[in-house]
Amino acid sequence: MAVERRDQVRVEGAAVHGRGGEGPYGVPQFPGEAQIGRGFATDRAGLHHLSFRVQDIEAVRRAEATLRELGTEPLHGGIVPHREGASSGGVFFTDPDGIRLEIFAPTGADTAPAPTQGAPTCGFF
Repeated sequence: MAVERRDQVRVEGAAVHGRGGEGPYGVPQFPGEAQIGRGFATDRAGLHHLSFRVQDIEAVRRAEATLRELGTEPLHGGIVPHREGASSGGVFFTDPDGIRLEIFAPTGADTAPAPTQGAPTCGFF
C-alpha cells in the first residue's frame, strides 16, 4: 500500500493516523488468526521498530506532547539522543500491539543523556 497524505483518507483494512496537518498516514492492518490477542512478537525475526523522521526537534516535542495527551508514556522518559554524543534522536513508544515506534529529528536531541551507555538507543545497530 502506498502512503498517501490527504485531508481525509478512507482506506479499507488500514488504520489511519494523523493530527494537525501532519498526516493522515495509512498503515495496513492484517489481523490474521495467529496475531489476534497476542500482540507484537518481539522474540522472533522481523520488524525491530518503525521510525518516522520529522523536520526538527520542535516537531518531535509536539509529537511527544500529543502522545502524552493521548495517554502514551514514552520509553526512556521522553526525547533522547540516538547514542552517546549524537545530536539526532527522538521519542520512542509502543503502539497498542507492542510494536516499538520512533519519531526523530536529525539534530537537537543532544540536550538529554543517552539512555544506554555504549550502545545505540534503539538497541539494534
